[in-house]
Amino acid sequence: MTSIRETATAAFIEAYGDEPTGLWAAPGRVNLIGEHTDYNDGFVLPFALPQRTVAAVGPAPDGRWSVCSTLAPDPVTFGVTEPGEVTGWGAYVAGVVWALRDAGFEVPPVRIALASDVPLGSGLSSSAALESSVLTALIDLGGLDVPLERRPAIAQRAENVYVGAPTGILDQSASIRCLQGRALFLDCRSYRIEQIPFDLAAEGLAILVINSNAPHQHVDGEYGERRKSCEAAAAALGVPALRDVSTAELDDALRRLDDDVLRRRARHIITENQRVLDTVSLLRSGRVREIGPLLTASHASMRDDFEITVAQVDVAVQSALEAGAYGARMTGGGFGGCVLALIDADRAEATATAVAVAYEERGFTAPTSWVAVAGPGATAL
Repeated sequence: MTSIRETATAAFIEAYGDEPTGLWAAPGRVNLIGEHTDYNDGFVLPFALPQRTVAAVGPAPDGRWSVCSTLAPDPVTFGVTEPGEVTGWGAYVAGVVWALRDAGFEVPPVRIALASDVPLGSGLSSSAALESSVLTALIDLGGLDVPLERRPAIAQRAENVYVGAPTGILDQSASIRCLQGRALFLDCRSYRIEQIPFDLAAEGLAILVINSNAPHQHVDGEYGERRKSCEAAAAALGVPALRDVSTAELDDALRRLDDDVLRRRARHIITENQRVLDTVSLLRSGRVREIGPLLTASHASMRDDFEITVAQVDVAVQSALEAGAYGARMTGGGFGGCVLALIDADRAEATATAVAVAYEERGFTAPTSWVAVAGPGATAL
């Protein structure tokens, strides 16, 4: 089977007629727990997937930036641009160039060929993988002095300002800063990180990722509406962000909100932050199976309070639990995408089959499933 790196190299040669200078890769991610908490200055716990976007890159003699992708029919070429001037998938690349330049860096003109096995529209952040692979390539080729801890914010700015997607910093942080066999505990206010041991195989466990095949898009308004609701709730409570309300203060905070929608949105964020902290505490002490109920509670909160699940992901969660999973939840921004289930390692096939049968009974498009292992972040190959 042809590897993604071979595919990217071949695409570069076909498009540009010579060999690339090098290859850079960045992974998709699964967020173990902590959904929509990132833009509320809260806590998240993602880990990087083995699935990656690979950028084959070489210098551009014409002083412009060119990019092609095995997943898109037409290449994109651009010069120095401002937000909104490049649209479609090419905006993610143009946005990285713009964000680096806006931060004061001289960005080398390059030709890029992209190949990826991160499923699109699945909630595994294919966009951050694209941004992070290109960003890492441009930094290395340009010899740019951009510290690792600063890079996620540059990639996020590309997506927020240039592309126009109001995402938090979770995805780019995971794609750039994750380590093999670790989950990334990130404080989205201070950007402080801690690498949490996450070697499930040693415990006889696995994370089964189930792609619901009900695709979602962040730039469709729903994500932005959730963000606005959270900001409105924080303003009404007189705090900088919902992260600043503890679970001990939850009941009082909810009484002070006179809008039921804002109450439910706030309750999700406040309780979800606590679930992240509780999950990290359990993982630090090696009590991995005990995180299961926290995962399931997170899903219920996303379903009932944040209202970002759909029938396919709810069925996948319920079917996995009925098949013996310790816990299961939707992962990603919502309105489709993927579910993760914490299972005994020898139950992967049985759990995947149970979900597939439940889908068939309801006439849903068949799901796809695989076991996810925590992999490394963005790197040169």
